[in-house]
Amino acid sequence: MNRIGIIGGSGIYDPSLFEDVVEKKVETPFGAPSSEPLVGYIGDREVVFIPRHGEGHRYSPSEVNYRANIYALKKLGVDRIIGANAVGSLKEDVEPLDIVLPDQVFDRTKKRESSFFGDGVVAHVGFADPFCQQLSNYIADVARDDYSVVEGGTYVTIEGPMFSTRAESNFYRNQGFDIIGMTAVPEAKLAREAEMCYSIIATVTDYDVWHEEEEVTMELVVERMQRNENAIKDIISKVVPEIPMKRDCICKTALENTVATNPENIPKERKKELDLLIGKYL
Repeated sequence: MNRIGIIGGSGIYDPSLFEDVVEKKVETPFGAPSSEPLVGYIGDREVVFIPRHGEGHRYSPSEVNYRANIYALKKLGVDRIIGANAVGSLKEDVEPLDIVLPDQVFDRTKKRESSFFGDGVVAHVGFADPFCQQLSNYIADVARDDYSVVEGGTYVTIEGPMFSTRAESNFYRNQGFDIIGMTAVPEAKLAREAEMCYSIIATVTDYDVWHEEEEVTMELVVERMQRNENAIKDIISKVVPEIPMKRDCICKTALENTVATNPENIPKERKKELDLLIGKYL
């Protein structure tokens, strides 16, 4: 159906940039999504919106049902996802209020379900380049004229919800990572398994805790998130109409030749649950 999914992160709960919004209740084999998806329009393109942390920010990064969110978007015909993510900077020249379009992730999460597979079905999906570069390029093209945009870089994803220690923050800096946040993983992994293009608009709220001249507090983060909110909405409203209907990237066939389990040995219930994802390959 070529719908575009928008996953709203911290500070992005309001679907006011969409028109003709209708709530769509969706059931998934993985439970309920964070909130009921909202289907609407930006121009003549259909979009589906889910607030990652739920209405009123009810779920911590560890509690978000990422599998249900991605599955619900897939079920509603979404083939591209733009995520909004608030992040900290690990580099002096990546400044608060910058827009970052990372091209790599480093996973430091511990508690999250990061795959649709398992329980009787095994698939090994390529993940060398976790973000859809074509989708990121579309975002960069519309964003760089009005905003300070950093293209590329590594997003290290920590478990949270507590911020890093100073030792951890400096360790990540020494590894050469660029930004730090709590939500790109497992979203990016699940989107790839669902053969959906996935990119994020990461808005920098702070310098994490390594920077001696700035103390990271929730008050500071919220204040800068509010300032970034208008930028994210502006970018999304401009990029969605510019995204072509046809996809020409590796994301759309990411599951091809990846299922290792003999179809005859996949439990019937699992085959039914995953039909939306792998049915065409079995």
